[in-house]
Amino acid sequence: MSGIEYGLLAFAFLLVLLALRVHIAVAMLITGITGYVSLVGWTPLLAYLKNAAFARYSVYDLAVVPLFLLMGQFALRGGLSKGLFDAANAFVGHWRGGIAMGAVGACAGFGAICGSSLATAATMGQVALPELRRHGYAPGLATGALSAGGTLGVLIPPSVVLVIYAILTEQNIARLFLAALVPGILAAIGYMLTIMVFVRINPTAGPAGPRIPWSGRLQALLRIWHVLAIFVIVIGGIYAGIFTPTEAAAVGAVATGIVALLAGGLRGGGWLACIYGTAQATGMIFLVLLGADVLNVFLALTQLPGELAAWVGGSGLPPLAVLFSIFAMLVVLGCIMDSLSMILLMVPIFFPVVMGLELFGLGDTEKAIWFGIMMLMLVEIGLITPPVGMNVYIINSLAGDVPMSTTFRGVVPFLISDGIRILLLVFVPPISLFLVRMFG
Repeated sequence: MSGIEYGLLAFAFLLVLLALRVHIAVAMLITGITGYVSLVGWTPLLAYLKNAAFARYSVYDLAVVPLFLLMGQFALRGGLSKGLFDAANAFVGHWRGGIAMGAVGACAGFGAICGSSLATAATMGQVALPELRRHGYAPGLATGALSAGGTLGVLIPPSVVLVIYAILTEQNIARLFLAALVPGILAAIGYMLTIMVFVRINPTAGPAGPRIPWSGRLQALLRIWHVLAIFVIVIGGIYAGIFTPTEAAAVGAVATGIVALLAGGLRGGGWLACIYGTAQATGMIFLVLLGADVLNVFLALTQLPGELAAWVGGSGLPPLAVLFSIFAMLVVLGCIMDSLSMILLMVPIFFPVVMGLELFGLGDTEKAIWFGIMMLMLVEIGLITPPVGMNVYIINSLAGDVPMSTTFRGVVPFLISDGIRILLLVFVPPISLFLVRMFG
């Protein structure tokens, strides 16, 4: 049996386990262990496992993960979401569909200090959904906008998913954050334009809110000065060479913790809740990392990545045909897997293939960064696509009486926006790379 056949069989087995609702980390561990034993036996496996966990978890760059997660926990407790929504709504809420646009803008701002799509969707949903319903917004538009806006939590740096990609591919985290900035902003603008088109077609779907005078707008903006300061300190500090990404995450966590403390969000066990939440999320991510490592070692033994890259290279297929085939697979997998699991599982397989393609004259480093941004965009689409779209389920649970089908129909226009943005990023790589070329 060839390496590709072995790999495909293992992948099919993994999908069966996922269909049986086995946790992704456990499913990857079982698949990797089973495949490893079938190829080389128990003794080499036990020798590998002896040091596998320590080798993975002792990587310095991984320290950024719990720090960014802690930063997100403090942001949740600090009441930053309400201030962000009020500020965004103050500027655009008087437009038709403006309150939904304000919610998307607030999601972008919250994502810049949170780094989690699910947390962004859940938090902003609690804040914005009552206002959208109070102003008579169509249920599909309200829930669809918030579901899509939640994806900005990861698309706009800092992003835990990009950190994991950087570690897997040995790329610079700061450069990846820099490359993700413009595409993330484009995503937010695209969602706002989608809302504008939606309410132009159906004016009753998004009524205009009250106009707030400029004095009120400035006051709302001043109430979120600390959010802007934290973003500037964290992201600006990285690119000014003051902090490493790990140091910046620590500084951001401390700054966000101070904000949460002053806001009273750490009273009554709030501090312990933040620690427990961070520990739980970190443990889950690290277990997935270990499962992915075991699976990837098995795939390396099968020589699947190398054989697949060699097959693609000798197939004569145009590079863009190969690229879009990979993108299609990522979109399909996003319907049944979460973004982190997809990154861990697919990067070791697809990265060598993409690096062997001639794409727009990009060098190896630029190609690796560009592909990371493309993967980030594609895996996050899975958060709003059926049947597993987690953001959709979160927002729908908050909406209560809105049918799931209505919410999924509501995200369709935003999926179209995602498709347009991805095509733009594919054919115009400088959109992702020009900041890297200027400052990286």
